[in-house]
Amino acid sequence: MEPVLAQTTGFFRERPVSRGLAGAFSAVWVHRLDGHAAPPIVITPDATIDLQWIDGRFRIAGPDKEPQIERPPAGAVIVGFRFRPGAAAAWLGVPASEIVGVRLDLGELWGTRSRELSDRVRAAPDLAAMVRQLENVIGAHTEGRDVLDPLMGRAFGVIDEGLPPETPLVPFLQRHLHMSERTLRRRFEDAFGYGPKTLDRILRFHRFRRLREKAEDASTAVLAVEAGYADQAHLIRESRRLTGVTPTALAGGAP
Repeated sequence: MEPVLAQTTGFFRERPVSRGLAGAFSAVWVHRLDGHAAPPIVITPDATIDLQWIDGRFRIAGPDKEPQIERPPAGAVIVGFRFRPGAAAAWLGVPASEIVGVRLDLGELWGTRSRELSDRVRAAPDLAAMVRQLENVIGAHTEGRDVLDPLMGRAFGVIDEGLPPETPLVPFLQRHLHMSERTLRRRFEDAFGYGPKTLDRILRFHRFRRLREKAEDASTAVLAVEAGYADQAHLIRESRRLTGVTPTALAGGAP
């Protein structure tokens, strides 16, 4: 079967996390694959890190630089908790640069602590009850812990919003955050898994996707410039690099 974009197959829903998780996580999502043979799914880079519950265990989905193809079994149910920008490293206890592009069992990072966390999760009568239980279990481990990096959270927000036209990224961030270039790169790699320029590329592409969702009939060339690309050709090159397909093919839901 041909791969398809992850959120275009099966059932996918997302909502904000409960209050007890808000110090470390921004959202919880559920992806339930169809019961018949599921196609391979393509995960596109989005500058996020997720804690996931799948097949009775916790795993980490690290930050991606390029498209990832996964082959979940038919009927698989994945519950994901998306870390807030800059929070994953302290919560997990490892720099984000060590988990770039990987999917690994939480036990590989935490050992027996991961098993203790998983053992608190019991069978639930339905999916909604399971999500609530996971929120309670993860919340008990999260509440009261100071895991946010406010400076990196602010830097993420600045880049996500988009810099003024023709503004050199790194010098702007150095002035804004009062850091040397070396310190800036180290802090970004610890918090996000990669440096400012890679983060900017990924967030710019998602800015384009948000703009297109709001204005489906608008010209791609206009939206490309509005998102921060030099022109439509620049957007197409970046789309192929980050998703493997053109923006037009991406809108159709299949690579």
